[in-house]
Amino acid sequence: MKEKNCLIFGGSGQIGRNLIRKLAKNNYRITVVTRNIHQKSYIIKTQANVGYIDIIESSIFDEKKIRNLFKNANICINLIGILYEKKGGNSFKNIHSVFPSFLAKLCKEYNLKQFVHLSALGINQAKDSEYAISKLNGEINILKNYPTATILRPSIVYSVDDNFTTNFMTLLNLIPIFPLYYSGKTKFMPIHCSDLTDIIYSVISKKIYSNIIECVGPETLTFKEILKKLLNLIGKKRILINLPFFFANLTANFFQLLPKPLLTTDQLRLLKYDNILSGKYKTNSDIGLPSKKYFYEEVKKYSYMWRDGGQFSKKN
Repeated sequence: MKEKNCLIFGGSGQIGRNLIRKLAKNNYRITVVTRNIHQKSYIIKTQANVGYIDIIESSIFDEKKIRNLFKNANICINLIGILYEKKGGNSFKNIHSVFPSFLAKLCKEYNLKQFVHLSALGINQAKDSEYAISKLNGEINILKNYPTATILRPSIVYSVDDNFTTNFMTLLNLIPIFPLYYSGKTKFMPIHCSDLTDIIYSVISKKIYSNIIECVGPETLTFKEILKKLLNLIGKKRILINLPFFFANLTANFFQLLPKPLLTTDQLRLLKYDNILSGKYKTNSDIGLPSKKYFYEEVKKYSYMWRDGGQFSKKN
């Protein structure tokens, strides 16, 4: 049935994989677009039974190929995003502003019933961050071209497959002193990946059209509190030291030279701003979908991989 045909961009990431499983279990037919089928297809195809998923290799800017995919779709979901720009690679503008606008135009042209786009929380106030500016411009372009789109703005998304808790636990295992940027006071409302995918699924299945929805977990934690929880979970003691902005900026300039930067100057600017509810938009609780999973309890389920003794270590 065409009304259950989903076209997904960004299906190989942690959110995409969880969402594909959820949709397939509920009899949705899924087409996933990936730029490298040899590298990504083995990850994607294991998320659903045969017959529920098609994997298409294409550049996201191959207009002819992308257009053909819209002919058989009824729902478009865009999960594509980047945290940093690579030299010679795609820019924030292309990924977060131009591409979502392109999808919105196609959704309108082919009369799709729903367009769900994943943005980010806290982008309104971060006017000195190129990441935030590109995300905000993408939202503006989407609503201009497809006014009934649903834009989800999650806080930090975490799970065993993330690049947030896993990277920090790795670093906290390795280094005795860990820097606190802005005194570690920046606030977050981390949301578990499964809670976010439940929200996306409900938006689709219940045909919710709310423009912008802020998606958060059930608790507010500062950056310092997050680090302390992670240290407790992996059974380590580390010195957390406040790093003045001048030195923080120096480290960010160094880190962003790495193939997978631990921190960039743009991310450092973004860290100035709290990543919590703005009070200006609907939230996942407002649409009847409050998050259920708490940070410490969920990370505890996989933190043993960073503890001495692994799964046989004493649990917290």
